[in-house]
Amino acid sequence: MPDTLRPHQRGISPAVRVLALAAVGLLSACANPGPPHAALARTQPQALGLSPSGDDTAHLPQVRWWTALGDARLDSLIDQALAQQPSLAVARARAAQAAALAEARHAANGPQAQWTLDATRQRYTANGLVPPPVAGNVYDSANLQASLSWSPDFFGLHRAELEASLGQARAAQADAAAAANTLAAQLARAYVALARVLADEEVAEQALAQRQAIERLTRERVGAGLDSQVELTQTQAAVPDAQAQMEALREQATLARRQIAVLAGQAPDALSTLAPRLTALALPALPAMLGADLLGRRPDIVAARWRIEAATQGVGAARSEFYPNINLAAFVGLNALGLNRLFEASSRQAGIAPALRLPIFDGGRLRAQLGGRQAELDAVIAQYNGAVLDAVKQAGDGLASAASIARQQSLQAQAQAGAEKAYRFAQERYAAGLGNYLVVLSTETQVLAQRRQAVALQTRALDVRLALMTALGGGWSNDTAALQVAAH
Repeated sequence: MPDTLRPHQRGISPAVRVLALAAVGLLSACANPGPPHAALARTQPQALGLSPSGDDTAHLPQVRWWTALGDARLDSLIDQALAQQPSLAVARARAAQAAALAEARHAANGPQAQWTLDATRQRYTANGLVPPPVAGNVYDSANLQASLSWSPDFFGLHRAELEASLGQARAAQADAAAAANTLAAQLARAYVALARVLADEEVAEQALAQRQAIERLTRERVGAGLDSQVELTQTQAAVPDAQAQMEALREQATLARRQIAVLAGQAPDALSTLAPRLTALALPALPAMLGADLLGRRPDIVAARWRIEAATQGVGAARSEFYPNINLAAFVGLNALGLNRLFEASSRQAGIAPALRLPIFDGGRLRAQLGGRQAELDAVIAQYNGAVLDAVKQAGDGLASAASIARQQSLQAQAQAGAEKAYRFAQERYAAGLGNYLVVLSTETQVLAQRRQAVALQTRALDVRLALMTALGGGWSNDTAALQVAAH
């Protein structure tokens, strides 16, 4: 069966038009109306484990959620990271590329018109198909032509392809927002981690000062005959041990500063003097309630939803391949052998070329293609459900950990107060000659452990809040639907 219907050079005769219409009707009737795999079962995506909630807008994090920590230096670093971090620039470039592809798809679906002008100087073979006097001589030829083509979207193929491209573009835009949120969270958590190292370093400095004081006191007691060299050796060994701990913490601080600098898009050594204080960082408030509306605003969840939409449209496009594809083309222009004759009336040419394509025997290619698209849809639905489950777990873990850490901090504060009190008593007894060094060392170890535990719990409290802000989407406002307006 011919793929194209060629018009007569002077126009389309009524017989040709009748034949074309009859062919369209016949082939449309014999086209497979639906592939055998069209009823493939699919699980509808649902926010598993969450009950619907009302207006949760009041419980959303702020767009610049990290400002809740109350540290202007951190705010500046995150602003720099969002503006110049290379990995984020890559994500944004991919989103722009996907949007451009969707625009290109939209443009390709409309009528296409173009002008063509070409000229050729050629020697024609004397032994070919071209007869004399052209054969064996050199001639100039030229072609000036305007053409118009259009493929009507009778069965929704172009529309489905466009919607699939838009879905991918919107998903890429949401991915870029998720990358920005993740980058801000990584930098904020690294900032808190540096503050913890510096707080631990302060505790280590206190420990070093205490051990140096005990060494001086023990040396005096040895001179007075109250202690032996055994106690003096023990106190002297404790000093370099504390110094080694401080050196290890300095190394950690250096590495943390370098990590923060790179996350902010700066040179690794650009923040060598950065010194955040853990006690100066405020705890962001916890949301009063948690529902599906909150997690549904996460950019990665939105991206997964758009991928479902894109895959659904891909299935529709694959199904439309079973129906006829009609293309209409027309041209008008001038063509002549010899440039001096190009603009003569006899050099004009015009034509129209409708074309119809309908696969009848394709060896199962279209059915396999549709099955692959449906399998892709099932995969992205499963990925969406997995992303929702992960989001529910992350948010629930954050709330549970925040409540538990608050209780731990209360108990730890009581334990630290007792340890500090016992340590003061031990120091006073040792100075008065009523106790020995081992008691002082034991109580000192408990005090230092409690101080480090206080720092660790404060760090965990901040880190959990930051993780929860990330789990709730970081206050992102979904603007992906604007791509549809731009493309339509």
